[in-house]
Amino acid sequence: MKTIHKILLVDDDIDIINTIKTVLVAKGYEVVYAHNKKDGFAKAISEKPDMAILDVMMDTHFEGFELAHEIRSNVETKDIRIAMHTSIEVFTTTNPSIQDMAREIRKDPTNKDLRVVLIKNITKGDAGIDYFTEDRHNVFIHVDEFLPKPMDISKIVAAIEKIQSR
Repeated sequence: MKTIHKILLVDDDIDIINTIKTVLVAKGYEVVYAHNKKDGFAKAISEKPDMAILDVMMDTHFEGFELAHEIRSNVETKDIRIAMHTSIEVFTTTNPSIQDMAREIRKDPTNKDLRVVLIKNITKGDAGIDYFTEDRHNVFIHVDEFLPKPMDISKIVAAIEKIQSR
């Protein structure tokens, strides 16, 4: 279990950053922030946070997913815990493979056109994002948690504590 001391917030809404930052600093966390994917990744490299809370839609619709993928794909940042702050519906499962379950969800005719599937195993806590890039390339990324929008600061603090206890 690795203690979370420093958190990176990446969101294009300064009001959301200020609100979350104020509460997390009061709880004893060090908080750094960025407003887009490029600056967020640079901060992930330079600041070495223990956790990142990423908005999904910033300059593009999937910028947060792209940033999560960059963080997970880089040797220097791959161990940063990631929580996605999103209003996209999260599918839940007890299937041990969330990636396999995401692919199963896509086979359902009512879901076949989904560009993104957020999925969480409710027994183990595993979570992931399965999405299609602009050129229809399929990407799967493991994340640690999904934080629902609209923002609920008590759920954000609870999620950080839950992630830290794993």
